[in-house]
Amino acid sequence: MYKFVFLLCFFNMHMLILVNTAANESSDAKGIIGAIIDSSSRIGQEHAVAMNLALEDFNHKNNLTFDLHIRNSQGDPLLAAIAARDLIDNQKVQAIIGPQTWQETSLVAEICSKKSIPLLSLADTPEWAMKKWRILLQSSPSQIMQMKAIAEIVKYWKLYNVSMIYEDGDSSSTEVLSKLSEALTEVDTKLNNVVAIPPLVSFSMSQQLEKLREGQCRVFIVHLSFPLTLKLFETAKRMNMMGEGNVWITTSTFTSLVHSLNASTISNMQGIIGVKSYIPNLWHQYGNFYHKFRKKFSSENFEEFSYEPGIFAAQAYDATWNVVDAMRETNQKGGQFLLDKILLSNFTGLSGKIQFTEHKIAPTHTFQIINVIGRSYREIGFWSDGLGFSKSLDQNASYSPSVEELGKVVNPTCSLRLRIGVPSTSTFKQYVDVIQDHSENVTSFKFKGFSIDLFEETVKKLPYHLEYDYFSYNDTYDKLVKQVYLKKYDLVVGDVAIVSTRYEYVSFTQSYTDPGVVMIVPVKSKTGNRAWLFLKPFTKVMWILILVIIVYNGFVVWLIERNHRPELKGPILHQTTTMLWLAFYSLFSLNGDKLHSNLSRVATVVWLFVALIITQIYTANLASMLTVERFEPTIDSIQQLKNNNAMVGYDRGSYLKRYLQDVLGINAENIKQFDSQESYADALRNKEIAAAFLDIPEAKIFLAKNCKGFVQAGPTYKIGGYGFVFPKGSPLLHGVNQALLDISEIGTLRNLENNMLASEECKDIIEPGEDTTSLSPTSFMVLFILTGGTSTTALLIYIFPMNYLCPGQRATWSLMMAVIKSWRFQKALFPRRVHNVAESSSNISNLPDLA
Repeated sequence: MYKFVFLLCFFNMHMLILVNTAANESSDAKGIIGAIIDSSSRIGQEHAVAMNLALEDFNHKNNLTFDLHIRNSQGDPLLAAIAARDLIDNQKVQAIIGPQTWQETSLVAEICSKKSIPLLSLADTPEWAMKKWRILLQSSPSQIMQMKAIAEIVKYWKLYNVSMIYEDGDSSSTEVLSKLSEALTEVDTKLNNVVAIPPLVSFSMSQQLEKLREGQCRVFIVHLSFPLTLKLFETAKRMNMMGEGNVWITTSTFTSLVHSLNASTISNMQGIIGVKSYIPNLWHQYGNFYHKFRKKFSSENFEEFSYEPGIFAAQAYDATWNVVDAMRETNQKGGQFLLDKILLSNFTGLSGKIQFTEHKIAPTHTFQIINVIGRSYREIGFWSDGLGFSKSLDQNASYSPSVEELGKVVNPTCSLRLRIGVPSTSTFKQYVDVIQDHSENVTSFKFKGFSIDLFEETVKKLPYHLEYDYFSYNDTYDKLVKQVYLKKYDLVVGDVAIVSTRYEYVSFTQSYTDPGVVMIVPVKSKTGNRAWLFLKPFTKVMWILILVIIVYNGFVVWLIERNHRPELKGPILHQTTTMLWLAFYSLFSLNGDKLHSNLSRVATVVWLFVALIITQIYTANLASMLTVERFEPTIDSIQQLKNNNAMVGYDRGSYLKRYLQDVLGINAENIKQFDSQESYADALRNKEIAAAFLDIPEAKIFLAKNCKGFVQAGPTYKIGGYGFVFPKGSPLLHGVNQALLDISEIGTLRNLENNMLASEECKDIIEPGEDTTSLSPTSFMVLFILTGGTSTTALLIYIFPMNYLCPGQRATWSLMMAVIKSWRFQKALFPRRVHNVAESSSNISNLPDLA
């Protein structure tokens, strides 16, 4: 079978060789070049006419005779290889131009490499090929830069879903996809879909297009061969995919041949935008090429609708002129010498600047933008790399980064109406509340809450208009998120936590709440056993210091007074009890008239002053503790929950169950779900659960409403946070994120949250950190030094009599004693609130006045 196919191909090629040889051979030829084209295609037809014209013009100008041998490969790589071998072995060509596809070029390059025959390819050629075959040159400028132009056009419809349709097996596809993706990223856009179309006619084009029908507003970038593109638009028209809401953009592979289409074919592609290589208006420099091409093309291809030359004709003309000019300068020498001369070419041809760099002509940086409309197309402007869009390329041209500079090319607006899923099972209705309305015998829904208000404020900040409808969803949040992935909803608005497992299917906006999960537990009294509450106003150290200073002051008074009062003498036990009595009795009464020594009176006065201050502060602190209840958490750590094997609660339909089990290590049997705020509070009060785990936004609402009985305990676990849900790669996501940031910075987000919490706010909430602590000696150190110092001074004076004092010290002491004596006679004016209690003491009241 293979032998039969090969013989058939060889026979066809042999017949073509005989025909072309008879037409082109010349005995006085100065050089021979070969060409391999596909005469069945419009590109091949333009190539053949342009090459012959180039040879005629060159021979006429230089009075030389060069021969051109053209072979028709019919687009078959095998026939192209056979043609190349015939041109080299039989026709003795010194260089070959063509073919126009990479599949053909790769086989021909292998044959030319063995014979060192330069091959000027008219197809897009990968970099590695020119390194492998040094005789291979890409003589047509690379069109890869057009992807930047396309990306700038797509930027105009950034809300649309962008899809790429390319030809499977095309050598340029990988580079094209990479460059397009990179260019779209630079304009904050992404490819949503990529579809490869096989170059065979046996497949169903409609099946391929069906994959791209979903969504409302779509941009299709088409990078296919000319025949496949025609079939694509014919199928799209039949499937009603060419109307409003669909933008079609074609690359130069197709657009550069739009001029060849008839009105019937163009009717299938109304509204498409095309990018094609720009051909400078240089026809007049080459012997009126335009008119000569039309005349020759019409005579050879009378069945064609249009006889206009395109970029492919210009490129073939330039490649032919380049080769014969190099052959003339090298005296028709072939091989490596001719290749080097071609590489040194530097002239301006029909298609632009001809200069090779690394075996390739510099890529095109200026493209023409067309719009197919009516029975033909119109040229609406240009795009130049680094400059942007303009309506002309003259010296006075103005450039703009937006395609709007070129006017309204197609209907730029698409009625983008979003379907928004809203959870109806939210536990905390303050965030999202779905209310059923059964009025007028029709069930409808009303959507309220913080998340709804925030989304609507965000939409107002967008630079474009969005229309949307809310839809209630009554199931788990995980399933709701998957509805976006399944394209039932365009996005989700509600109290949806941002967690990694959901990122597998969708994308989230930035969090609009504080991220984190906290533990809520009941509170218990901090004061513990109230029977000992009277000791709480002072610390233990304070109580000890008070006792020490009391005993010390009593000892000083007893020591000074015992020589004047016999009842203070006697057995040790009697003296000790009497001393303690004097010490504590002085807390309630001065009894200066009962004391015989001015020294003891001074010590007692100072101590009574200090004791009065201490007792007043004690009374105030104790009153505060008795009237204000202090609380602390019943549970303060996860470990305590585990040790107690306690039950905990979480929000129904939440991701928290997985987190409690897998991360915090709580037994699954001890985890219980709840579906309302009230059920949480009741379960905590009834000790059905020991703790509830809530997202921070939920915890704020719960504690605002249940402020007295519950408190946050333990650390904050940094997960979650609420966000809006979008499909992966959604063009809306970037704009919504920016709008969220804007309303956060101007305070709108904070105001919405404050308004939400205001109705639940509890004014008398007691923060766990607020506490009236027991007082320590630090607060009374000056008072203790004063009384202790006074008593010590009196003791020292008693031990060391007045005779040991210097005159100055005696005068000071005498003055102090005079003041005390004066005060003694005014004792009736001194407050006796506590003194009257001591008057009943028989031991003290009967003591004689020895002063």
